[in-house]
Amino acid sequence: MDEGGSRIRRRVSLPKRNRPSLGCIFVAPTAAELEPGDEGKEEEEMVAENRRRKTAGVLPVEVQPLLLSDSPECLVLGGGDTNPDLLRRMPTDRGVGDQHNDSEEDMFGDYDSFTENSFIAPVDDLEQKYMQLPEHKKHATDFATENLYSESIKNKLSITTIGNLTELQTDKHTENQSGYEGVTVEPGADLLYDVPSSQAIYFENLQKSSNDLGNCSMKERDWKSSSHNTVNEELPHNCIEQPQQNDETSSKVRNSSDMNRRKSIKDHLKSAMTGNAKAQTPIFSRSKQLKDTLLSEEINVAKKTIESSSNDLGPFYSLPSKVRDLYAQFKGIEKLYEWQHTCLTLNSVQERKNLIYSLPTSGGKTLVAEILMLQELLCCRKDVLMILPYVAIVQEKLHMIGEGSRGATLEMTLAKILYTSRTTQIIGMSATLNNVEDLQKFLQAEYYTSQFRPVELKEYLKINDTIYEIDSKAENGMTFSRLLNYKYSDTLKKMDPDHLVALVTEVIPNYSCLVFCPSKKNCENVAEMICKFLSKEYLKHKEKEKCEVIKNLKNIGNGNLCPVLKRTIPFGVAYHHSGLTSDERKLLEEAYSTGVLCLFTCTSTLAAGVNLPARRVILRAPYVAKEFLKRNQYKQMIGRAGRAGIDTIGESILILQEKDKQQILELITRPLENCYSHLVQEFTKGIQTLFLSLIGLKIATNLDDIYHFMNGTFFGVQQKILLKEKSLWEITVESLRYLTEKGLLQKDTICKSEEEVQYNFHITKLGRASFKGTIDLAYCDILYRDLKKGLEGLVLESLLHLIYLTTPYDLVSQSNPDWMIYFRQFSQLSPAEQNVAAILGVSESFLGKKASGQAIRKKVDKDIVNRLYLSFVLYTLLKETNIWTVSEKFNMPRGYIQNLLTGAASFSSCVLHFCEELEEFWVYRALLVELTKKLTYCVKAELIPLMEVTGVLEGRARQLYSAGYKSLMHLANANPEVLIKTIDHLSRRQAKQIIASAKMLLHEKAEALQEEVEELLRLPSDFPGAVASSTDKA
Repeated sequence: MDEGGSRIRRRVSLPKRNRPSLGCIFVAPTAAELEPGDEGKEEEEMVAENRRRKTAGVLPVEVQPLLLSDSPECLVLGGGDTNPDLLRRMPTDRGVGDQHNDSEEDMFGDYDSFTENSFIAPVDDLEQKYMQLPEHKKHATDFATENLYSESIKNKLSITTIGNLTELQTDKHTENQSGYEGVTVEPGADLLYDVPSSQAIYFENLQKSSNDLGNCSMKERDWKSSSHNTVNEELPHNCIEQPQQNDETSSKVRNSSDMNRRKSIKDHLKSAMTGNAKAQTPIFSRSKQLKDTLLSEEINVAKKTIESSSNDLGPFYSLPSKVRDLYAQFKGIEKLYEWQHTCLTLNSVQERKNLIYSLPTSGGKTLVAEILMLQELLCCRKDVLMILPYVAIVQEKLHMIGEGSRGATLEMTLAKILYTSRTTQIIGMSATLNNVEDLQKFLQAEYYTSQFRPVELKEYLKINDTIYEIDSKAENGMTFSRLLNYKYSDTLKKMDPDHLVALVTEVIPNYSCLVFCPSKKNCENVAEMICKFLSKEYLKHKEKEKCEVIKNLKNIGNGNLCPVLKRTIPFGVAYHHSGLTSDERKLLEEAYSTGVLCLFTCTSTLAAGVNLPARRVILRAPYVAKEFLKRNQYKQMIGRAGRAGIDTIGESILILQEKDKQQILELITRPLENCYSHLVQEFTKGIQTLFLSLIGLKIATNLDDIYHFMNGTFFGVQQKILLKEKSLWEITVESLRYLTEKGLLQKDTICKSEEEVQYNFHITKLGRASFKGTIDLAYCDILYRDLKKGLEGLVLESLLHLIYLTTPYDLVSQSNPDWMIYFRQFSQLSPAEQNVAAILGVSESFLGKKASGQAIRKKVDKDIVNRLYLSFVLYTLLKETNIWTVSEKFNMPRGYIQNLLTGAASFSSCVLHFCEELEEFWVYRALLVELTKKLTYCVKAELIPLMEVTGVLEGRARQLYSAGYKSLMHLANANPEVLIKTIDHLSRRQAKQIIASAKMLLHEKAEALQEEVEELLRLPSDFPGAVASSTDKA
C-alpha cells in the first residue's frame, strides 16, 4: 500500500479512478420536472428550507473533476474576469495541488459545501427516523448493516453497463410508505431529498422491504435470505414499478415527496458531478468494484434523464431552457449581447473547431465560455478543462503564453494536446492580443474579435491640478477636461501632492474606487494618508459591517490585526497586496464586493483577473515597481473601471509628471505588445522539461519525432523571428545532448540500414525521478547531491535538517537575510541544531562577523547561507504555528511567510516523489510523508488528524480538541446536536459536514486496510504449480 501518495493529500479531493467521460454525468431535467408552475414552487421551497447559501454566479461550470491524466474533449483558456470564490485551483506540483481545495474552499465556491448534499447525512437521518418507528426499533441495526453495507449492493442497484443502458424513469419516484398510522413525512423534511436519484430509488425500495418486514417479523430470517431477489424484482431493467397505494395519507405523502424531490438542472449538475466523490463508501471487501458500480449507475441515470428530456435540448444555444432561466434568476442575464450571440452561432463553434476570441475587459467573455462548456458537458457529454486567470496560482490567460515560465508551461500543455488529440476542442479568450495570427497558426484556430464594451470607459490624464481626456482624434492625443476644484490646506498639499484625496472623495463612499500603486509599501502609505484627511462622516457609513470585518480579521489572525488596517477599515479603506495572507485577502475582497469597503489601494497584480470592479480607477504613477508601464498592463488596470450591471460609466485617471507626458502619450496610442514564445528562453523550465516529459510519457522518443513536435509549438511557428544564429534542428539536438550529458536521458543508436541511422532516447532513473517529482531541471542535480550528502549524517534530533532539504531552491534568490536576526536565531539553537549548520558550512563566527559588519575572508556559499535562513523561518513557524509572531520575529511580511510555507509544502511533496523513484533514498520516504503533512497544515502534531476533515481549520481544530474530539473516530461518532452545543459558532450544517467528512475518511482508511488484507490473502500469481493447474483445466 502506497502510504506516501495517499496520506499527504486532503481527503476532500476527488478519488482517482478509471471511468468514462465525465461529461455524460451532467443531468438535464425530465419532461415531468418542467411542468408549468413546478419551477416556481421548487424555488419557493428551496428558499423556505434555506438549502442554499448566497450564490455569486449561476453555475459552477469552471470546476470540473478532471484528472490531469485524462484527455479533456474541450479546453477553455480563460481571459475573462472570474469571481475568485468560483475558482478551483489547479495544482502547481504533484501531490500538492489537492490540498488547495481546503476546508474553506469547497468545490463550488459560494455554492453548497462539498459534502452538504452527500448521501451520508441523509442516510444517517433516515436511519434515526427509522429507529423511531415503534415496531422497527428492534430491526434497525440489521437494516443498516445488512442492507446498506451488504456485498450484494451491486445486485440491488440492478445496473447494466453503459452499452446496455438501464432505463430508469427518473420523472417518477417510488412512494414513501411507512405502513404506520400517524407517521407522516413533511415535504420540507424529506430525508432523501439530497440523495442522488438512483440512491433515493434504492433506499425507498429498501424501506418498503423493511415495512414488509415489520408486518412479518416472525419470518425475519426468510426475508433476509431472499432480500436480494426481492429488490431485483422491484428494480427490473426496463422500468421501476411503483408500490401499491394503501390510503389517502400515503398518497399525499407520495405527492409531497415527488414535488419536493424534483430537482432543477443546477442540482442535477452538482449532484451528478460530486455524488460519487463525496458519497460515504460502505465497508465491504470489493470496494473498487462497487465504486465503479455506483459510478456506472449514476451515469446510467444521467444518460436516461438527458434522453428523456431531449425535446428541451436546444432552445438556449443547444441547451435546455432551464439553463436560460437559471442565468436570469441568479445573474440577471435575460438576453445575450449581440456579439455573444454571433460568437456562439459561428460555423467554427458549431463544427467544434478551435476558436480564439478577444474583447475588451468586461465585455462578457466568460459567459460565452460557460455556455460553450455546458454545451460540451450536456450535449456532447465530454470533459472540459478550464484554465483561468487568477493571481498566485498556475492558471493562465491566453496572452500569458508570452510571459516567462508560466507562458512556457501553458505552451507545453497546449502543444501536447494538439499533438496527441485530434478531437479536443480548444477555446482561447483574452482581452489583450496583438499578433493573433501566430496564435491562430499554433492553435489551428478561427478568430473572432469585437470592440464591444457594455459600459463606456473614459480615460483621463492628470498633470498637476489639470485633468485631460484622452482623445485619439485630437492633435496631441488629449483634450482639456477640467481643473480640480478642491480646497487644499498647506499640510494637505505637502502630504498629498498628487491630489489623491480630491480624486477619491468624488466617488466614495457611494461608489467604489481602486488606486493602483507602484509598490506594496506605497499601498499602505497611501491608504493611511487618505484616511488622515477624510471627514468623520465616512466612519458612519456601514459602521456595523466594518466592525464585523475587523472582528473577522482578528479571528483569522488568532487575535492579531494589522495596525494599518485597524486604522483604515473604519473609513472603508484597505490596502491589497501579496503581503496579506490568503485569508485576509479573501475577507477584504468580500467586504469590497459587498460595498462595506469602498476604496482599495493595490498593486498591479489585482488587475490580473480578480473580479473587483470600480467606478473609478486611479493609477498613482506610470510605473510597476521601477519599470515603466506597458500598454498591456495599462489596459488591464483601467479595465477594472465601469463594470456591466454595476456602473453606468467607468473612469480611469493616470497621474503623471510633466517629464513623463510624452512617453505616456506614445504608450496610449501604440498597439499592444506582441506575444512571443518563452519555450527556449526558459531553458530548464521550458524546452528541457518539455523533452523530458515527451520521452517520459512516450509521446515522442526519437530525434525525428521530437523535431516534428517542436515544429508544431508556438516557438516553432515563430522560429524565423526568434532564431537568429541557430536553427530549430540545432536547438533540438543541443537540448537532447544536454539532457543526456546530465544523466537524465540515455541515447540508443539504431541502424536501420547502412545509410540510415535513428537515434532513440529513453529516460534514466534520475530523469524519471525529476520528471515524476516535477523538479526544476536547473536544481535536480543539486537536489540529488544534497540528499546524497544528507545520508552521510542526517540529523534527526530535530526537523531542521529535513526542513533545509525541502526549502525551495527558487526562493533562495529572493532571500535577503537580516544578519542581526540571523545571528540571534542561530544563538538560540540547541547544540544538535547548530550541528546542522556546521554540516552545511555555516558557522556562528561567520554570522557574528556579518552582523557586526566585519570583513569575511573565508569563502562561504551564499546560496547555502540564504537557504538556511529561510529554513530557520520555516522551522520557527512549525514550532510556533503562528504566522504573526514569526513575521515580527524575522521582520518579514506575513503574506511572504505564508507563500514560503506553501512553497515548502509543495517542494517537500516533490522531493518525496523524487525519492520514491530512487532506491538509494528509501530512508527519506517515511520522513518526508510526515514533514509534508506538518508543512501543509502547520499546526501542533495532535491537531493534524482533525485538519484532514473538511470544514476544519486551525481554530476549529483547537476547539474540537479542547472539547475532547481528538481523533477521526471521535468526530465520526459524534452527535451533531451535541457538537453544536459544545463548539462555539458552529452551525448544524457545518456540524453535519464535519461528521460526514470524518466518516468518509475513516471508511477510506478502512478500504485501504481491507484491500491490503485481500492482497495478503490472495494466492500469488507465481505460486508453484499454479500455472500447471490452470493448464490442466484448460
